[in-house]
Amino acid sequence: MDAMNLEAAMAEFAGAPASAQATADDIPTFWLTREQLRAVLAGLKLGFPMLYDLTVIDERRRDHRAGQPDSDFTLVYHLLSLTHAAGVRLKLPLFNTALRAPSVVDLWPAANWYEREAFDMFGVSFDGHPHLRRLLLPPWWEGHPLRKEYPCRATERGVFTLSDAEQAREQEMLRFRPEEWGMARQYAGGDFMFLNLGPNHPSVHGVFRIVLQLDGEEIVDAVPDIGYHHRAAEKMGERQSWHTFIPYTDRVDYLGGVMNNLPYLLAVERLAGIQVPPRAQVIRVMLAELFRIASHLVFYGTFAQDIGQLSPVFYMFTDRERLFGIIEAVCGGRMHPNWFRIGGVAQDLPRGWDRLVREFVDYLPARMDEYDRLVLDNAIVKARTVGVGAYDTAAAVEWGVTGPGLRATGLAFDLRKRQPYAGYDQFDFEVPVAANGDAYDRCVVRAQEIRQSLRIVRQCLENMPEGPYKAEHPLATPPMKERTMVDIETLIHHFLGVSWGPVIPPGEAEVPVEATKGINSYYLVSDGGTGPYRARIRTPSFPHLQMIPRLCRGLTVADLVAILGSIDFVMADVDR
Repeated sequence: MDAMNLEAAMAEFAGAPASAQATADDIPTFWLTREQLRAVLAGLKLGFPMLYDLTVIDERRRDHRAGQPDSDFTLVYHLLSLTHAAGVRLKLPLFNTALRAPSVVDLWPAANWYEREAFDMFGVSFDGHPHLRRLLLPPWWEGHPLRKEYPCRATERGVFTLSDAEQAREQEMLRFRPEEWGMARQYAGGDFMFLNLGPNHPSVHGVFRIVLQLDGEEIVDAVPDIGYHHRAAEKMGERQSWHTFIPYTDRVDYLGGVMNNLPYLLAVERLAGIQVPPRAQVIRVMLAELFRIASHLVFYGTFAQDIGQLSPVFYMFTDRERLFGIIEAVCGGRMHPNWFRIGGVAQDLPRGWDRLVREFVDYLPARMDEYDRLVLDNAIVKARTVGVGAYDTAAAVEWGVTGPGLRATGLAFDLRKRQPYAGYDQFDFEVPVAANGDAYDRCVVRAQEIRQSLRIVRQCLENMPEGPYKAEHPLATPPMKERTMVDIETLIHHFLGVSWGPVIPPGEAEVPVEATKGINSYYLVSDGGTGPYRARIRTPSFPHLQMIPRLCRGLTVADLVAILGSIDFVMADVDR
């Protein structure tokens, strides 16, 4: 489908002209009725084959909704076209009297967890869902936390108590019952064994549980269980100011550092109409790519370690520490520097930054050559990973896989090339791809991406423009300090900008970025206040883990460990 003919296609699929909504991000947005929803989604899937995101907005306390249909809650679908690198947003109004919608799991398997999340957080039911139950919260939880009436802070709730009887009841509710998931306990040859892998296990890279149905060593089926690391990041985003939420974003993909700041700030800046100056853009790109290298080094070393090769992780963590030395010299922090700001960055580059960066980009390529000989050329690594956990491009799209996991199937889709943001169109680099989409190829792609990131960082080093490091805009936060000690008005403006933050005009915006683990974005709704009305965080690791049962059936537990390492996830990126 030609994305340019989207409005005509919408009218055809919906059976009538769909109601369009203008948004600050210019993503085509249409309102549908319940009767139109499935027909439109099925029709649009031809041109927009990926269900990029599915979420809900509680509209009941929102004031600025001019031109939008009445609704208590709004169900939001975001579809993505990889051919055109374009998206479309569809909205369904819901009311407290009928807080339900038809499931689309039969159209997109990735919708399974998204619908369960909407049920868990907002109480929206989905007719036809195969197993609608809480996803992030335990089964005994009361209420739906992302509703506006739900308390934001622990101080708004009573004192927590848990009696022995209540604890026993909750423990019993956590017991895994195979029949509830359509699993048999026995077969003609004997009994299946059910094994808990996690939630505390070195190979699951965080607090993550997978219940395995085993026939001897062979995995018959698997049920991933997430939510152990849930910290309510979206709820916190809706209680913070636009400025004070920035440090929280650092902790989502906690290996990505400032890469997490970038999609959030790009969306805020789109809402506010802020143009980031060239120097600030190049500084942002340089720091983001340094963190991509840091994240990929962690992946590379731990992937080898998961398979049983111990030495590489020590070498790669040593290089990561050297990189953190540069980040600390520039930002003052290491893993979570919280350094990007609305309109630019926190401060200009310090003296000597160029020497540190130059030494690093000259040093790492030879180390990468050695790592490839140690890991990728290792016969045992190949035997453990080639052909293991493989999927093709079509399956990746169906499950919402992005980033290196998608490019490992042979599709060169990278937002930095296809939908450039933050000035990436000014840089010369290649998009690494592989062919087989297996655990080995996912490692190959990331190893090559480290080299391409070094290439981008070198271009930042050699072509760093002069000029301000932050926009001269009244909503840039915090304001520039040059005159704060000269006149009282500037001092007051700076004080308010830091303590309350800017007042962002009403609107909606989402700007996706090619993050370390795939496409990441913040869908922000402003109601004209000092903080987000709705702060939806779409992370790549969330849909990636949902694919685990498909990847491991018929394989062994040892193969599953290799698959988990090859996905490259962190649980904070999944649970948020």
